[in-house]
Order: sequence, then structure tokens, then C-alpha cells
Amino acid sequence: MEQMKWTLNHMPKSDDKKLAVMAPENVEKARHFHEGFPQYAVTPLAKLDRMADYLGLGGLYLKDERWRFGLQAFKVLGGSFAMAKYIAEEMGRDVSELSYSYLTSDQFEKDFGQATFFTATDGNHGRGVAWAANRLHQKAVVHMPKGSSKTRYENIKKEGAVVTIEDVNYDDCVRMAAAEAGRTEHGVVVQDTAWEGYEKIPSWIMQGYGTLASEAVEQLREVEVNRPTHIFVQAGVGSLAGSIVGYFTNLYPHNPPKFIIMEAGSAACLYEGAVAGDGKPRKVTGDLKTIMAGLACGEPNTISWDILRNHAAAFVSCPDWVSAKGIRMLASPLRGDPQVISGESGAVGMGVIDCIMADPAYAELKEALGLNRSSHVLMLSTEGNTDPDKYREVVWDGLYPTV
Repeated sequence: MEQMKWTLNHMPKSDDKKLAVMAPENVEKARHFHEGFPQYAVTPLAKLDRMADYLGLGGLYLKDERWRFGLQAFKVLGGSFAMAKYIAEEMGRDVSELSYSYLTSDQFEKDFGQATFFTATDGNHGRGVAWAANRLHQKAVVHMPKGSSKTRYENIKKEGAVVTIEDVNYDDCVRMAAAEAGRTEHGVVVQDTAWEGYEKIPSWIMQGYGTLASEAVEQLREVEVNRPTHIFVQAGVGSLAGSIVGYFTNLYPHNPPKFIIMEAGSAACLYEGAVAGDGKPRKVTGDLKTIMAGLACGEPNTISWDILRNHAAAFVSCPDWVSAKGIRMLASPLRGDPQVISGESGAVGMGVIDCIMADPAYAELKEALGLNRSSHVLMLSTEGNTDPDKYREVVWDGLYPTV
């Protein structure tokens, strides 16, 4: 059975200018915007006390994003805030002036008109963009890579977007969306990755993701955890990872948690960059085939990469069985712990933590990270059951076994 690969972060530091993107005041503005939505509610923080004791941890906490805006994933936080920031900038206003009631009004349509928002997605980000565009009376065009789930495709289509499944990988879909936006009047790319010359909108998306981090901080304090000692966060292009690492580092500048970045083995571009060790990002090409569709991205977000190279403790490349085991562990919890229905990209943290704490093969990583009964660990379930067929194959049929 293929093992996880890991490396500690030995990269040289940069000037760390990108860290300011995730300053608390920027996140507060995003959260204020989200709180104006009638669909807004703080998503639960599951306290997995029995699992923590079983694995030898002081505490294990899971932010459960399947309840976000009824969309079963966190991604809408980034897309919606970036769209609002773009609209505010076009109108010469601050985003704090644009309430949900105004953005969904006939007056807004008269004042702003209509833009077309282009994006590429495995499903969750595109659904969030389509959902927000639908409510704000805007247009959305969404391109999905080959092999995308039909269920995820249909969920995007239901929001009124133009959606296609292309015969290329995710990164090529990003290039396709950017090219089409450039040829379209009032066309704009809302993509949760960044490259040279395209960083403003991705930075707004990352700030939007900060809403869930802000909520988690308050929820942890409610259970008397002032600061998590470790945070496990999954990464595709790294936008969420950079958001979480950036926000918590800004919040605890003198004593930040240790951050462990987890990727799908077939698309582990951040891990490859960390292994190279020179501070330069690396790309992974090919089909990027993995059960973790939301992590099947081979080119790093340049903003996030800069944050991660400065502040991540370790990078882990995960075979698909790691995610599958995490799905099963959360679906069938130890007695007394809450059940969490987590999708393929959402459950990888549970699988990784189990491997590190229970498998002697990862004893060196466990020791290097200082994971023990004094540790209070936060992980993020970024999606619920967004691909029901795949979920049943994993939970019912034992797809991707551990032996």
C-alpha cells in the first residue's frame, strides 16, 4: 500500500508581504458581509473528545462546512465576497456599503447592470459563484475538468449558470475561463488561484474564506481553547490553506499554531515545492486523477504559496486511501462523538491525523510536530456529501481500503 509522503518546511523565508492579505480587519469586513445574507449561520464545530483520547491528543475539533449556506461546502464564502468587492470597486464604493438587500434589489440592477463571472471548478467553488451570481442577478460561466461529478455539474446548472465539463484538467480550465473573460464585455474571472498579474480577486476570495476561521476562533474559545496548538488544512491551489495560515498567524503573531498542509498525492504541487526547498513554487501536470476532486490542482496560488513557505510546519502528500479512511472514521464515530458526513476533500484531515498518531511509520513526523496529549488540534471538513455515488462507494462498498 502506498504510504503518505511528508516533509518539514526548510524553505528560506521571503519578505512575508502577502501575510497582510489576511489581516484580521480584512476578515472582519468579509464576515460582516456574509452575516448580511439571510442564509448565514455559523457552521458547527464538532468536538471529537473520544477520538482525541483514542489517538492520544488533548483535544480534536472539526469545523463542519457542510452546512454553509445550504451548499454543503465552504467555497461560497470566497466567491461571494470577491464578487461583492469587485462590484463595490466598479461602483466606487466600499463593500461595507453594499448590503444583501441592496445587492438583490431592482435598484442595484439599474445602478450596476450585469457582469459575467467566469470560473473553473471541480464543483464546490463553481457552485458558490453560480449561487451568488444568481442572487445578485449576474451571469456565471463555469468550466469543469474531465471526470467531474455529474451531481456537482447538475447542482451548478440549477443555479442558472452556463456550465460545461471539458476534456482537460483543472488548470487548463482556469486558463480557458480567463481567456473567455478577456473576450467578453464586462467579463471577469473569479478564480480561487492567483498568478502574476492576477492577485487582487484571489486575495478577496481568501479573505472571504477567513469567515470560517473567525467563527472557529470564537467557537474554540467557547470550549476553553484559547489557541489551537496544531491546524491541519487541505490544499488544492492553496487558497484555503493560505487563508487559514495567514489569519491564525496574524491573530497569534508571537505563538502561532503549527500548520500541516495536506494535498492529494497526484496533485501535490505545494509538497513538491517544499521538497525542492528553494522557496520557488512547483507545478504538477497531467490528469491529476484523485478521489479528492477539490484538491486536484497542480499549480499553486502565488499569494498562498508565499504565506505557506514562511509559516507552514509540514507538507503531506496523501494517497486516496487516506481520505477514504477519514470519511469512514467520521461517518462511524466512537460512541459519544458526533457523526460528521464529510466528502472526499473534506475528510483527508481525519485520515492524516489517524496515520500520524496511530501508525509507527509516521513516528518521526509525530515527534517533529510535537503531537501528544497536550495538543489541541483543529481540522476542517470543507465539504459534505457532494458526490453521493462516490460517498456510498467509500462507506458502503469499502472503496480505497487501507490494506
